[in-house]
Amino acid sequence: MPTGVPIEFAGLTKRFGPVAAVSDLSFTVEPGRVTGFLGPNGAGKTTSLRMLLGLVSPTSGSATIGGVRYADLPSPLSTVGSALEAASFHPGRSARNHLRVYAQAAKIDPKRVDIVLETVGLREHGGRRVGGYSLGMRQRLGLAFALLGDPGVLVLDEPINGLDPEGIKWIRGFLRQLAAEGRTVLVSSHLLSEVQQSVDEVVIIARGTLVHRGPLSSLEIDGAATRVIVDSPDRGALVAALAAASVTFEDARAGVLVSGLEPGEVGHIAFAAGVEVSSLHRQKSGLEDSFLALVGEGGSL
Repeated sequence: MPTGVPIEFAGLTKRFGPVAAVSDLSFTVEPGRVTGFLGPNGAGKTTSLRMLLGLVSPTSGSATIGGVRYADLPSPLSTVGSALEAASFHPGRSARNHLRVYAQAAKIDPKRVDIVLETVGLREHGGRRVGGYSLGMRQRLGLAFALLGDPGVLVLDEPINGLDPEGIKWIRGFLRQLAAEGRTVLVSSHLLSEVQQSVDEVVIIARGTLVHRGPLSSLEIDGAATRVIVDSPDRGALVAALAAASVTFEDARAGVLVSGLEPGEVGHIAFAAGVEVSSLHRQKSGLEDSFLALVGEGGSL
């Protein structure tokens, strides 16, 4: 049985001219768990994964698999299985031939081709040209390619995109199975709702920076506690007023999150301090609200 090894991002940074696509990103993905790599579109997830897989050179920092850069792995496809682009297959080649080419190049037992096609539910379609595949079928083929070398590490970018409800249910269970076998599974998505039923850990980035990491339960909001989101054109004055009132609050991207008070009480503190309020409402409990509070209202759910 393949054994997973840790994936480590250490101070990873990528700049394109004056723009920092990824900035000082550090976290570790452990074996035996499904880790969700989350963030809005454009947050830097794909760039980070491409640096991990040696497709983009970092400006600084490192990304390693078991302490080794991807480029230095002796048998990459047997160590790391990746699926970054569902549409990157030659449209005129059959799925089976596509996998055979890679198996031969990587000196992988050709019997693995039909095994992985069977695993992802494509064996009966293996002789069809990929150009006639639906997006969901191409996603399954991408997963078959990732599994070709029976690797201990899986890196999957938006693997649920394009799947029908049956396919989504299947892949959720399959990811759990891979982790249960001791493999390291890193799955990116901009949709928290897609992965929340299959991940153990979450790593959330926004605008190229890490904003949260921890178990999925760390995103839960205590339903028994009142939390209010308030904001002002003068955020600094609002924060000062709340601090002067000795209330518990957190300055987040979506606004200032106040605990233990009702909206009217928060509004009164701001009014008494002469601070203009631009938004004031009770925060619902739930994972999606936590996600939005971390990445801002522009985050996709």
